[in-house]
Amino acid sequence: MSDVLKALQPRKVFEYFEVISNIPRGSGNERVISDYMVKFATDLGLEVKQDEAYNIYIKKPATPGYENAPTVILQGHLDMVCEKNKETVHDFEKDGLELYIEGDWIGAKGTTLGADNGIAIAYQMAVLADDTLKHPALECLMTTDEERGMSGVAHLHPEYLSGKVLLNLDTDVEGEFLLSCAGGAKAYLTMVLDKEAASHELVYYRLVLNGLKGGHSGADIHFERANAHILMGRMLYALKSKIDFKLAEIIGGSKDNVITRECEVTIAVKKEQVETLKATAYEMVEVFQKEYSAQEEHICLTLEEVAVPKEVLIDDCLNRLIDILVMLPNGVMGYDQHMKGLVQTSLNLGILQMHSDRIELGSAVRSSVASRKVELLAKLEAFSRAFNLKFEVKGDYPAWQYNEKSRIRECVGELYMKMYGKEPIMTAIHAGLECGFIAEKLPGLDMISFGPNVKHIHSPQEVASISSMARVYEYLVKLLENLVAY
Repeated sequence: MSDVLKALQPRKVFEYFEVISNIPRGSGNERVISDYMVKFATDLGLEVKQDEAYNIYIKKPATPGYENAPTVILQGHLDMVCEKNKETVHDFEKDGLELYIEGDWIGAKGTTLGADNGIAIAYQMAVLADDTLKHPALECLMTTDEERGMSGVAHLHPEYLSGKVLLNLDTDVEGEFLLSCAGGAKAYLTMVLDKEAASHELVYYRLVLNGLKGGHSGADIHFERANAHILMGRMLYALKSKIDFKLAEIIGGSKDNVITRECEVTIAVKKEQVETLKATAYEMVEVFQKEYSAQEEHICLTLEEVAVPKEVLIDDCLNRLIDILVMLPNGVMGYDQHMKGLVQTSLNLGILQMHSDRIELGSAVRSSVASRKVELLAKLEAFSRAFNLKFEVKGDYPAWQYNEKSRIRECVGELYMKMYGKEPIMTAIHAGLECGFIAEKLPGLDMISFGPNVKHIHSPQEVASISSMARVYEYLVKLLENLVAY
C-alpha cells in the first residue's frame, strides 16, 4: 500500500482515504470494498449489515450523555466513476489509484480520484474508529452503484435504519449546504447498422477530437462546456457538405453522467479529397475553439492514415447517424424559475458506443420538476420514432424535495456562523443525490448535504483540497457534538 498521504492531518481521514483508494471500486465492482467495510466494522466491534446490493449499514452507540439525542445517519457511496486519459495504462478492475499531492490538492495520476465519494467513506470510517468523539447514536450508510443509476440505494432496507437526521456527504463545494436536488433517468437510443465491404480504392483516416474539459453531467452542465459527441456530429455534417466519405468506426464516451471529452472516427475518402478532408476538419476545430474560447482552451484534432478495415456503414446509415448527432437535444434545457442560475432541466449525451450490429447512444436526463423530466423523455421517445431507433429508459430516480421545516438546516447554519463568522450558502444542486430515494423509503427524515472542495469530478483532472477536507471533517465532528441539542 502507498503512503503518499501519511503526513496529512487529520491522520485517520487521509489514512482511510488512501486505504480505499487502493481498492478497485468502480460502479458495479464494489464487492471487495463492501466486504472490506464489513471487516472494518467487525474489527471495531460494531454492528454491521451487508445487503444483497452490497450496501453497508454500520451502527455505533451514542456516547454518554447523548442517549436521548436523535440517531444520526452519515451517508455516502462506495463506488466511483472510472475515467482515465487515453494514454494512461490502468485497469480499474484490478489496480489501485496512484495518488499524488500538488500544493493543496490530492489527485490520481491519469485517472479519476474517486473523491466523489471516497471522502464521505473516509469521514465515516474516521468517525467510527475514534472513541474520543462525542455524538448521538450513529448509523453509517454506505451505498453502491450510485454513479450508474443509484441501484444500490434503490435496494435500501429501511428496517436496518432508525435515524431521524441524515447527513449526506456527497457535496463538492465547502460552505455550500444542499437542501434539494434534481431527479433523473438514463435514456438510451439504439440504431441498427447496415454495412458493406470496405473499398481498397479509398484511403482511411482516423480523426481524434480531444482536449475538452469534460466534467459532471449535472454539477457542471451550467458551464455549457463542449460535448465531444456533439462537436463530432457537426464536423461530420460539415465534411458531408464538401466531400463523399464512408464511416468505418466511431468511438465515444461510455458513461452518461460524464460530459464527453473526446470522440474519434475512422472515415474513408478518395485520394484526391484528402486535402479537402484535412482543411475542412481543421476549419471546424477553429470554429469550435472560437465558440468555446471562454470554456475550452485545449480543443484539438489529430488525423492519421490507418489500414483498410473490413466494413463501413452504408450511406443511409451514415446519413442517419450524422442527422441524429446534429439534431439530438443536449445541454441545458431550462433554468429554475425561483433560484437564479440553477439549472432546472438538462440532458447530456455521454454514451456513444459502436458495436458490430448497432450504435448505442445514452443521455443522462435531469430535472428538479418531475413533469419536465417526463416531457424531455417524451421528446426523446418521439425523436427515436422519427429516426427508427429503439428507445429505452433506465435508472429513473426521484428528486429530493425542499423541506421548509428542516431543523438540521438551522443547526448547520448556526454552527457554521459560530465557527467561521459568516453565513453558509443554502442551495440546491442540479445533480442527482441519493437523498431522493432515501426520502421515499424513510419519510420524515431531516436531511442535508455538504462536503469539501473537489474539482473536475468524473474526469482524470479530479482533485480534492487537503485543507478543505480537514476543515469539513472538523466541522462534521463539531456538528455531531452539537446535535445533543437538536
